[in-house]
Amino acid sequence: MDPWALLLLLSHVIVGFVAAVAVSVNRRPASAIAWILTIIFIPFLGLLAFLLIGVGRLPRRRRAIQQHVSELMAARSDVLALRIAPTRPSWLSFAVQLNENLGALPMLSGNAAHLIEGYEESIAAMVDDIDGAEEYVHVEFYILVLDGTTRSFFDALARATARGVPVRVLSDHVAGFLSPYRKETRVALREMGAEWHPMLPLRPLSGQWQRPDLRNHRKLLVVDGVVGHTGSQNLIDDSYHKPISARRGLHWKELMVRLEGPVVAELDAVFVTDWFSETGKLLPLVGHPEAAIPDAGAPHAGKHAVIDAQVVPSGPSFENDNNLKLFVLLIQSAQQRVSITSPYFVPEESTLLAILTAAARGVDVELFVSAIGDQFLVYHAQRSYYEVLLRAGVAIYLYREPTVLHSKHFSIDDDVAVIGTSNMDIRSFSLNMELSLLVRGRAFVDRMRAVEDSYRANSDALTLADWSRRPLRAKVRDNLARLTSSLQ
Repeated sequence: MDPWALLLLLSHVIVGFVAAVAVSVNRRPASAIAWILTIIFIPFLGLLAFLLIGVGRLPRRRRAIQQHVSELMAARSDVLALRIAPTRPSWLSFAVQLNENLGALPMLSGNAAHLIEGYEESIAAMVDDIDGAEEYVHVEFYILVLDGTTRSFFDALARATARGVPVRVLSDHVAGFLSPYRKETRVALREMGAEWHPMLPLRPLSGQWQRPDLRNHRKLLVVDGVVGHTGSQNLIDDSYHKPISARRGLHWKELMVRLEGPVVAELDAVFVTDWFSETGKLLPLVGHPEAAIPDAGAPHAGKHAVIDAQVVPSGPSFENDNNLKLFVLLIQSAQQRVSITSPYFVPEESTLLAILTAAARGVDVELFVSAIGDQFLVYHAQRSYYEVLLRAGVAIYLYREPTVLHSKHFSIDDDVAVIGTSNMDIRSFSLNMELSLLVRGRAFVDRMRAVEDSYRANSDALTLADWSRRPLRAKVRDNLARLTSSLQ
């Protein structure tokens, strides 16, 4: 054998062995195997990709900030006085305790919640609340773009700063870089007097660097600590200004929730933590427990549902996959029904097993996803799970074009639901900073069921017979894309 060829072969073997040892440390087996195969079959590019996005955590300073704010929240007497340990359903207290142990935020009573389905209606509701601001406005969105759809929101922020109300704004650095009108957006915020900072900035020349695929995916608005909004919607036109949207007339469908009551302080604590991480400034943790359920005679009071609620932050600033543990526990606890809506459904092994086990126990399990996808690899990886779900008895509904179903929520039995920013995929469980809201309240779940009913009416049910007849090339694409989902 040629000496150079022998040397190359030995080098390849050594790289593969070292990779097998190094990659497997504290990593899920599926993820480790995927990375090892990538490095072996694409040695140089695979190794480069691993060094770029396969190793590393958030900087220690950021994780310390999260721990510090968590300790401050856990010690607040006003919050502790409102903590509840629900006794119905019987299993929910375990989920609540789990969340408090992981995220330091308890479940609180005396809240009001209103689900908002319409894209422009959600923006209009946020504008109304900003126009009533007297103390501060906190804005945190993964994507924040000034365009024709969001102009009214930016105008409301400008009116707030003109009244002397401090406006603080956070948006993800990479998402902003990849979005249109970023210069116009920043100029508008600067000229109105809002204080804006990018989240998880990638500026190596300024010493700001971490794994580039660790992103802040949260969406929230807090006004005066009295009113809060969160959910799936970014602040951008519902076409996301994507070329595919223009060609096919696509638009994104979201679900947001407007909150009043003491749980808004927990929502604000998430903002305070992220603000501290990006600016080094710790804002006061201010709550207004007295601003709870709207009076019966107040405008639109009939739209609100009375709930117990708990904010569940998650992401690489925590030591655990908070949302993953919550989602698995809730699915495992279901007695009658689980309805899941996730635009990017690429479940981690324990999530998939919980869903399949629930279906095998006789629980009615349904999954709402889009018939089309806006991200090639995720879309095809997601499709690779449909067969095993259908064979287990899970009902799958494909929301029809030209709508991209982007809502992120699920309901358990009659009293429990989760709504927020987290998809049910590996990225949301381990790589993204996410925000979920655990809700206990029959009226709220009834309204979420109505939303799910509307999804079902606008979807096509997928059958195993139809799915089995899809072309071989589609099966190949789906299964190859599934392999990439474990590269984390």
